[in-house]
Amino acid sequence: MLIDTWRAKQLQYTWLRSLQHQYANFEQVTSEALDYALEVVGIRDDTLRNDLLALYAMLDAFPDAVRALKELRIAGIPCWILSNGTPAWLKASVGAAGLAPLIDGVLSVESVGVYKPDPRVYQLAVDELGVAANRFVFVSANGWDACAAAHFGMSTVWCNRAGQPAERLPGTPTHQVTSLDALASLLGVGGAGRSGT
Repeated sequence: MLIDTWRAKQLQYTWLRSLQHQYANFEQVTSEALDYALEVVGIRDDTLRNDLLALYAMLDAFPDAVRALKELRIAGIPCWILSNGTPAWLKASVGAAGLAPLIDGVLSVESVGVYKPDPRVYQLAVDELGVAANRFVFVSANGWDACAAAHFGMSTVWCNRAGQPAERLPGTPTHQVTSLDALASLLGVGGAGRSGT
């Protein structure tokens, strides 16, 4: 219950702050959401709180994500991250997950001061990379994020690992997969990088 409440409140706070025009960085939002979740379950433990926040920046990548990124790297397809996270947090988490050699760059909402699914976030990728929206393939494990990017005009892939129902939101993901092992073939590449590692 703690983790589910923390994640739900974390997202809720990003959306509410965006609506209120009261941006606070993702690290602050994450810690405030954790404080709320800890209070919900009746835990008062500063050591546990600090340990959970430290672990959040050190999460492992899903094995299928690593395989997909390797295939895309071999095929010469640039891969960028567009995230709610702060630049410092993203650098630490990408490094901890071992993804740095597979990623071409990272874009943070910090530069626009608003969170996904605000269209300004997706416009950030267009502006920074100089690529038209319809030339992007946006991949997300969050259905609402994939819908928002699709509504913005991007081709999207929703990695729906948990088999959740479709969101009732503007925008429909172009593709839905249960594993990123399918990503390279969706993009018309693949096979060359699949080594079983």
